[in-house]
Amino acid sequence: MKTYLANGLLFLMAVSFLPANAQHSPDKAGRIEHGSFMLTIDLRWDIAEQNEFARLYELDSMEMQLIFSGKFKELKDSTDWVPRLLRPGLIELSRPLETEIAAGFDSKLVLLDDFSPKGTFMKPEPSVFGANNLSREGVIRKTGNNYCFFLPNHRNAIKVYLSGTFNQWSTRQLPMQKVDSGWISCLELVSGKYLYKFIVDGKWMHDPNNRLREKDGHRGYNSVMFAENHVFRLEGYEQARKVVVTGSFNNWNEKELQMRRTHSGWQLPVFLRKGTHAYKFIVDGSWIIDPENPNFRPDGRNNLNSFLGIGDTLMFTLKGFTDARNVVLSGTFNNWNRDELLMEKKAEGWVFPYILGPGNYEYKFIVDGRWITDPDNPVTTGEGDFANSFLSFMPNHSFRLTGKQEAKDVRVSGSFNNWSQQGYPMRKVGDEWVLDVYLESGRYTYKYIVDGKWILDEGNPLWEENEFGTGNSVLWIK
Repeated sequence: MKTYLANGLLFLMAVSFLPANAQHSPDKAGRIEHGSFMLTIDLRWDIAEQNEFARLYELDSMEMQLIFSGKFKELKDSTDWVPRLLRPGLIELSRPLETEIAAGFDSKLVLLDDFSPKGTFMKPEPSVFGANNLSREGVIRKTGNNYCFFLPNHRNAIKVYLSGTFNQWSTRQLPMQKVDSGWISCLELVSGKYLYKFIVDGKWMHDPNNRLREKDGHRGYNSVMFAENHVFRLEGYEQARKVVVTGSFNNWNEKELQMRRTHSGWQLPVFLRKGTHAYKFIVDGSWIIDPENPNFRPDGRNNLNSFLGIGDTLMFTLKGFTDARNVVLSGTFNNWNRDELLMEKKAEGWVFPYILGPGNYEYKFIVDGRWITDPDNPVTTGEGDFANSFLSFMPNHSFRLTGKQEAKDVRVSGSFNNWSQQGYPMRKVGDEWVLDVYLESGRYTYKYIVDGKWILDEGNPLWEENEFGTGNSVLWIK
């Protein structure tokens, strides 16, 4: 298996995070995804474009001949490329990154400039919660929104860089400054989860003073850090031997998040995803609510939980039903708890303010024990007794289908909802069918269901073949 030479690596670093189908030109063909080097190839390229493609990514004449003559089986059998048809005329090649290159053991990879935008940093990795776990205090320091990464020792190193998901794994964007006892680099981060490594004179290494790590897919590890957005505090209890915080965010794990002793009690900085979280403290085995937090509710099992919210508030409203004795709000946002969210009675109906993070949710009201969908929300999922009201909070994408004005029922389903057979129902607006949803950044496949018939999105030129030979539309969310 051949190694990629310097010019190929240089170009790869510049384009490695572009979507596969974003732009079908030789200079936008390469990317790194899930530990593989991937190329998107338009078989309609002319000779000049083919030659440019071969030069940029160092494909030999045999590989080029097999690719552009359509002999994909021979290509797979005689090389380490794995071909995949995206649509007629457009193919994707992939192969695992060579371990020594992906792990950074070829110094040529890190001695070249790259084209990562200076001063711009990426969104964090998707995560519900997290707390840093350092074996040496001070190697990650927070001041406001700035985080300083410190690598002790390595005094004889010539150049040290910090690289991670916060800068698209750029190899030159964050040089570390040499100080008396090691190297330091600071940057501003929004709250969330990040993966990172150090590059010491061309050699990649995880943070030896960080206990949190994940396998990088190449017999090594990425270090994991969390930019925190909340601090759990419990004042007093100086005689306690062990205090743990636990909650809905970590499935009430009784051992995972041990708090640290302070001069006045206990505390633990954490990252929490936006939304509402139930929690308690466990003091030497005894469960207690937060004595400093007035927000607590019953959990339906004769217990109380403390609550905190991070994000924006949505006012759930149920009009009418003024003769009801009690109304409860329940949904995917609280694991369908039927006793927790008691709504407040008003002259015109019932209300409950609830803090949510961006996302798609299903919910119902429980009126004197009877479950009902929201009569003022026409968008539901499921059928019959299993129908739920659907809402998208702070949506970032609109599915739009035109040309189906005569249709009676239009839905959308895809990888974002596990290809639900019912899908998400769309509403008719003028001559379009529309559904607003929230989707995390990434790649999705989907189809529309028009009066029970599954169809591709005719307004989207991006699609790929599926196991049934009927194709799926492809969507990229930046």
